[in-house]
Amino acid sequence: MTYSQNIQMILNEIASALDSVDKTQTERLIDDILSSDKVFLTGVGRVMLSLEAFAKRLGHLGIDAHCVGDITEPAMTDKSLLIVGSGSGCSIVPVAIAKKAKKIGGKVVHIGSNPSGDIKEYADYMVRIPVQTKLYLEDEVKSCQPMTSLFEQSLLIFGDAVAMQIIEQKNIEMDKLWMFHANLE
Repeated sequence: MTYSQNIQMILNEIASALDSVDKTQTERLIDDILSSDKVFLTGVGRVMLSLEAFAKRLGHLGIDAHCVGDITEPAMTDKSLLIVGSGSGCSIVPVAIAKKAKKIGGKVVHIGSNPSGDIKEYADYMVRIPVQTKLYLEDEVKSCQPMTSLFEQSLLIFGDAVAMQIIEQKNIEMDKLWMFHANLE
């Protein structure tokens, strides 16, 4: 395949994956983000990179968002939300963090592909991006890309789509967002 064909294939896969996300669960996530005192995000590997971008964007919207493990991470409370990204829902560290968040009394949302993963025990609900994982479940959106690339890409775009919905819902003027942007660069 040519470079252009690969780009089109990747974009088609992302569109297919994100079109399959339950819009009701997405709205529920937005409501929880907006009603929480703090939003925490956790995952591992490339998933965490996508979540870091989502946390940064939430910060641009004036939402108190933090990645678990950052040196400036504050304490979670029972008024906080933990967003766990894990395609399989079985990654050891995110599952352990979800367990701890539930013990604190916070709300836990799993964004992933496998609805039967270990995190199910601790998540209040799941926003499913039904993409191919290492489990190769029958109803997953198949991908020609290596490993779980489609999940990580879809998660990144999902975060930006959620941010755009928050901007619309809060009636935020785009030019006002710059006051939350880093300015020491």
